[in-house]
Amino acid sequence: MPGLDTAIVKHRLPLIPNAIPENETRSGLKNQRISGKIVQGRFPSSSGIPPMGGQHRVSPQEGWKVRMCVDYRDLNRASPKDNFPLPHVDLLVDNTAQHSCYSFMDGFSEYNQIQMASHDKEKTTFITTWGTFYYKVMPFGLKNAEATYQRAMVTLFHDMMHKEVEVYVDDMIGKSKTPGQHVDDLPKLFERLRKYRLKLNLTKCTFRVGMGKLLGFIVNERGIKLDPDKVKAIWDIPALKTETEVRGFLGRVNYIAQFISQLTATCSPIFKLLRKNQKMEWNQECQEAFEKVKQYSESPPVLVPVVPDKPLILYLTVLKESMGGILGQQDDFGKEQAIYYLSKKFIECEQRYLALERTCCALVWVAKRLRQYMLAHTTRLIAKMDPLKYIFKKLALTRRIA
Repeated sequence: MPGLDTAIVKHRLPLIPNAIPENETRSGLKNQRISGKIVQGRFPSSSGIPPMGGQHRVSPQEGWKVRMCVDYRDLNRASPKDNFPLPHVDLLVDNTAQHSCYSFMDGFSEYNQIQMASHDKEKTTFITTWGTFYYKVMPFGLKNAEATYQRAMVTLFHDMMHKEVEVYVDDMIGKSKTPGQHVDDLPKLFERLRKYRLKLNLTKCTFRVGMGKLLGFIVNERGIKLDPDKVKAIWDIPALKTETEVRGFLGRVNYIAQFISQLTATCSPIFKLLRKNQKMEWNQECQEAFEKVKQYSESPPVLVPVVPDKPLILYLTVLKESMGGILGQQDDFGKEQAIYYLSKKFIECEQRYLALERTCCALVWVAKRLRQYMLAHTTRLIAKMDPLKYIFKKLALTRRIA
């Protein structure tokens, strides 16, 4: 496979000066598919084990395929982090929603389409029963592989991103307001892929559809919906019996938190089971909260993306043990539409704060959580208590509020 044009991207592996190597033991891998690739010359032989040589394992994939994974923990520790930013998931999903026609595309062999820099190839050496070998292409498992791939995609689609295309690492989404416009946009996208030799995995691509999955959500012309497959995982959970099961359930519920108002307050009886020295006793109150969450997840609202040049409205509710909020915006008809629901459980010391202090605490947390929206828009706060009015009038503030 030729791979991406090396004029726009190569993966480099700089090392921290005086990095201390770790000697890896030989892997016991015996897999016919991998050994066949080595015999065919897919992996060049290394003359010796470089300082960061690693073991490898085989991970089963769909369709009787396997993926070879190398343990690069030592190499990753010795390599400085590439701080190239990945797209913010919330903004990416917002930018993709409310289009009538989509094409969802996935790169073939993903990271393996990017060539390794010639002087860094032997740093990827791995150990097998047949000897030591290294990668000619960027393998999975490297710390900065994701950043390198995203940088390549930004270089490829710099003039199309946020217009006809959205990209999150190896996931590419073509989007258009009308099906007719999409027919005109796709050739431009394909020409760009052809020019820089980026291959697609056709078995994972869908073209000219009205909706599709993106980073755990469903996007369509109406807005953003929950993925039914992920919601089903919550419906199928039986009554919880152990602390591990409780933590697992709350972790799954966290996925739907931005679609449900006051989710933390609803789950309060379940959260109490995780208190220190708390006996694990699943009572009627826990069961009712458990059923409520399942009921809410059956018909969650459709969220809408933010409209530029319009103010946002933040509703904030602060209780003794938790807080909740809704970020909304008025549409062209003056009707308020929900953009984001959020909630948080106060830790034990925060629950002892005064009402004003808890409100300030909640407002700070919300501002950090919704920073991607509030930085670019005027936001109107609607709450029972106005902390800003108190702060600006008070000459001397308490330590917590200050």
